[in-house]
This record gives sequence, C-alpha cells and structure tokens, in this order.
Amino acid sequence: MDARLKLSVVVPVLNEAAGIRAALEALAPLRGRGHEVILVDGGSSDRTPELAEGLCDRVLRAPRGRAAQMNAGARVATGEVLVFLHADTRLPPRADQLIPAASRWGRFDVEIEGRHPLLKVVACAMNLRSRLTGIATGDQAIFVRRDAFPGYPEIALMEDIALCRVLKKMRRPACLRERVVTSGRRWESRGVLRTIVLMWRLRLLYFLGVSPEVLARRYER
Repeated sequence: MDARLKLSVVVPVLNEAAGIRAALEALAPLRGRGHEVILVDGGSSDRTPELAEGLCDRVLRAPRGRAAQMNAGARVATGEVLVFLHADTRLPPRADQLIPAASRWGRFDVEIEGRHPLLKVVACAMNLRSRLTGIATGDQAIFVRRDAFPGYPEIALMEDIALCRVLKKMRRPACLRERVVTSGRRWESRGVLRTIVLMWRLRLLYFLGVSPEVLARRYER
C-alpha cells in the first residue's frame, strides 16, 4: 500500500462487551502506524462503549442498524481508505500493506473460525462466489476509497450486497487472497447447515425483490 494512504477502520457494534477489548487491541499495530479506528455503537445495553474508550480513536453513537452505523463512522473518517470491519473479524497483521493503492474498492478472502468442519467449506464457497460475482459480504472486510464511497443504503439487511452493486458499476473489486478471520459463533449457535440454508434463502428472496425489512425479521427468528 502507498504509505501516503491512511486507513480509517470503522467498527459497528451492538452489545459486544465480551470481546470488544480483544478486537480493538488487535488493531493497535495499525493505529501505531498512523491509521485510525472508529467504533460506532448502535445503542448497546452493556458496557461496550465504555470498554472501547482508549482503545480506538473515536467512539460514536448512532441509530441502531449496521448500515447507519457504518455511514456515521465514514462521515467523520479522516483516512483516504475506509475499511468496514465486524467486531468479531480480525484483519491480517499487515492489512495496510496489502490493500492496493490503485484499487477503488475490494475485500479480503475470509476464514471462519470454529470447530465444525463445514465452516471451511462455507468460507471457501463465500470466497469463490465473491470472486465470480464481484459481490462481497461484510465478513470479508470491505474496503473502499473514501472519495469513491457512495454510502451504505440504510436498509435492515443485505446492505453489503446493495453497496457492492453500486460499486461494481464503477469497477470490479480487488479480491485479496490474504484472509481475515471471522468468528463462526452465529453459524454454530444456529446450526451450520440450518444457517447455510437460511442465508441462501434470504439472498434468493432479496434478488427476487423481497424487502430487506421482511428479510431481517426472518433472519432474527
């Protein structure tokens, strides 16, 4: 990465007290190299914002909703490149050197951390599908130049797909083979096979025109 480009890592959170300190401590080397970390809380009922103080550059409050929270972080970011990172996902150690300066946007390959053997298959399928379609998921740490960022559509679900559809009109993403590592907790808690079926069904319904609000209610069941 061009040393002149500064990253702004935007982390949307909601009730992540159990793991937020470890998540932000993992970003300390990036901050030490001059990049910034912005945490955006969506109304946590635990101590997430308090625990984050001192471990990031800014703690913001925003209306609940991942898209709205990420947009709030982007508005105050000072870096040339925005990196949208889930609280349970870890960037590669030298992420700032991996993101190509010439790319307007892109994402990393993903590895899903967990005990179930199917999680490796799920991650492989996600990476391949993303490479073929040019559509990334939030688990893959989407990055985009700030001057090319149109804002996330503030919808209840599928905001990552909606953003990628807009960005693809500009150019296809840089698909980095270096991996972010994301937690498999939601897959294992719901059942891996059940979650696979659910996510494919929700994506299909979204492409068929079902509203994100309806899909979000199905996702939360």
